[in-house]
Amino acid sequence: MRHALVCGASAGIGEATALRLAREGHRLTLLARSESALQRVADACRQAGAPAAEVLVADLDALDEAASRVAGHHEAFPIDILVNNTGGPPGGPLLETQEEDLEGAFRRHVVAAHRLAQIVVPHMAKNGWGRIVNVTSISVRQPIVGLGVSNIVRHGMAAWAKTLSKELPPGVTVNTVLPGFMDTDRLHELAGGVERRGGPPVDETLEAWADGTPEKRLGRPSELAAAVAWLAPDDASFVRGVALPVDGGRLDAI
Repeated sequence: MRHALVCGASAGIGEATALRLAREGHRLTLLARSESALQRVADACRQAGAPAAEVLVADLDALDEAASRVAGHHEAFPIDILVNNTGGPPGGPLLETQEEDLEGAFRRHVVAAHRLAQIVVPHMAKNGWGRIVNVTSISVRQPIVGLGVSNIVRHGMAAWAKTLSKELPPGVTVNTVLPGFMDTDRLHELAGGVERRGGPPVDETLEAWADGTPEKRLGRPSELAAAVAWLAPDDASFVRGVALPVDGGRLDAI
């Protein structure tokens, strides 16, 4: 039985990932800002088969406090699997982005993942086993129009993970999954932003995004969660430093 910390576990991809890991028998700690939402997911995880599902209320925008809470929890319940998953920054023209928005997004994603890795990797290294899985975006391979800040930060996460993959000891791996357009609240919010900036209505934007995917639909969070779970067991020990698209074939790159 492994212990997994799932960030952003209160909804969407994080919730789906927690439920998938629960069905595979992992002990879970769920991290997000909303205690009520986390309690709901924790109850569902226990029902799905998790031997334990604990709630850790923390905001990665308040990183020092969040890292302190994770460190204290990790000391009591050592973490074997870290899933870095954080909601992306708002869309909009890149030149209209303020410096503090860029700095905040970088801190929320890259710096937060780095801080959490520094907390959990010593235990993983001591045991000769550990998994870090990052949830980012297909924009790592192909920037998405209108998501300039996200494009930049996702590339930073991918470079961080690939660099780290060369430094981690044997048995401890880091990999990244790249979701395409997934049917989540986040995607609907982005479509709403397109409409507010004078673009098509939300439904038309979502339809266009789905039509631009060879599968002709939006992805399901459970499909992304399956990829995360695939990278977690012993059988994935030789998969290290990869960036795996889960995008319905949307990417043009090989």
